[in-house]
Amino acid sequence: MQNIRLFSILALTLAVTNIGLASDELTMDELAAWLDAYGEAWESRDADKAATLFSSDSTYQVTPYEDPHQGPEGIRQYWAGVTENQRNVDFNHEPLSVNGNTGFAHWSAQFDIAPDGPHLELNGIFVLEFDQDGKCSRLREWWHLKAPEAAPE
Repeated sequence: MQNIRLFSILALTLAVTNIGLASDELTMDELAAWLDAYGEAWESRDADKAATLFSSDSTYQVTPYEDPHQGPEGIRQYWAGVTENQRNVDFNHEPLSVNGNTGFAHWSAQFDIAPDGPHLELNGIFVLEFDQDGKCSRLREWWHLKAPEAAPE
């Protein structure tokens, strides 16, 4: 229910402000294909591949309280660090809607932290804006971490 409420607020905000709409419109299939490529990059922990999904002037905002990572190189550096100790990554997505060149998607991921860390589960929402070439020019995400279960004593 919270995801639906968040999505409704985001969709209404976009509809009212027309943030970043390009003349070409994104399709649900194009959004799904981009999310598939994003998932492949994450599951293989390939920061270079992830960086190729973004435009030269892109921003990648992990949380609303952090400055966004800038451009493919900034995104590559972020990805290289954040995925370094992740193992057995499983990424899933559900495209929710498109409006102009903006896509909304629900995503989830789970992975183990190496060498002996916990199994983590994330669940979130993406707001993705795309340029004319199908590259992501702006990624904003909101996500939650499921608290790891305590090891039995």
